[in-house]
This record gives sequence, C-alpha cells and structure tokens, in this order.
Amino acid sequence: MDESSPATRITEPPPAGPTRRPGGRSAQVRRRVLDAVTALLVERGYDALTVDAVAERAGTHRTTVYRRWRDVGGLLADVLAEATGDDWRPPDTGSLDGDLTAINLQVHAALTDDPPLTGALIAASFRSPPAAEALRVFWADRYDRCAVVVHRAVARGEAPAGTDARALLVAATAPVYHELLLLRTGADAALARRAARTAALAAAAGAFVPV
Repeated sequence: MDESSPATRITEPPPAGPTRRPGGRSAQVRRRVLDAVTALLVERGYDALTVDAVAERAGTHRTTVYRRWRDVGGLLADVLAEATGDDWRPPDTGSLDGDLTAINLQVHAALTDDPPLTGALIAASFRSPPAAEALRVFWADRYDRCAVVVHRAVARGEAPAGTDARALLVAATAPVYHELLLLRTGADAALARRAARTAALAAAAGAFVPV
C-alpha cells in the first residue's frame, strides 16, 4: 500500500459538522509545515523533531505551529491524515496473484524508498500515541480500500465465498514488512512476488474462510 500516496485532530474532539481543509495562505502554511516535519524526521529522527525546529524549517512563527498542531504528536498525525486523504486505489491486473503482487511491489518500494519516509513514520508511531492512532487509521483505510481485490477474486472464482479480505491481505503483505522493517534484510522485490503468490494459493485452498 503506497504510502507516498491518518486523521482528524487527535488532541481534541473534532468540531461538529463536516471538516473543511484550509485554503489560501493557511493551506500554504500547512504545506510548508508538513514538508518540514517529514524532512526533519528523515534527516534527524524523532528525537530531534520539535515544534521549534519545525517552525524554523517551515519559515513560520512557533506560535502558529503550537496553536494549530500543539505538539509533535499533532504534527505527525496530520502528516498521516494527509496520506489517508489521498485517492489511491489498488491496481486491477485481472487476477488475485497479480493484484497482490502489484500491492506488494508498492509496499516494497515505499519501504526501500530514499529518503526512507515510510519507515521513519512507522518508527515514530512507537514513540508518539497520536501518531500511533493516526497510523492505525491509515492502515485501516488502506486495508478497506484493498478489500475490493479479494471481492474481485471471489467473483472470478479464484477464492471461495466467505474469504476474509483483511486476513488475506495481511498474510500477503506481512512478509514484506517483517523482512524490511523487523529483520532489516534488504530483501529484493522477489520477496514481494513470492509472498503474494503464496497468499493467492492459500486463498484458493480456502485458508482464509473463517471456520
């Protein structure tokens, strides 16, 4: 799930009614601030990510950042919220194996990208509760969008009715995250293809139909 491609302000309850993204100068300030957050996170790591450093990098006053985002957790949450608000959709290759492979290759690309923003955001989520919650929302959104891959497979007869979409998608993508984030093996893209193929074969055998 392409992360270049979560969430409401976590520090306080959302306002009543629909949330509107700021426009004009406010949007420009937000863009500069979020760009500063990601740049500093990649360059210096979570421990060096402060509101003052972000304000300086973004060329805006620290009170502006404090007033809108309050703290580092709020800044990270907004970075992830922006990612959740994109229009990414999973590819349709015509087969379950192909779809899962395409998704896994995007995951692999995101985790091996330079600069390593995806890995840095995941690491930061272990240090910041607001970022952790925002990342949870991001993952939930991505898996919800990818469920159509499984629905298409069931309609084509590649997987039995009742296949658990979330379980199948997790099984397909987990080996890539495990190798690159936990073991840090630097696995090549062949791993993404093998993991997708294995999950597709397991799905065809009914492994993801709840008993």
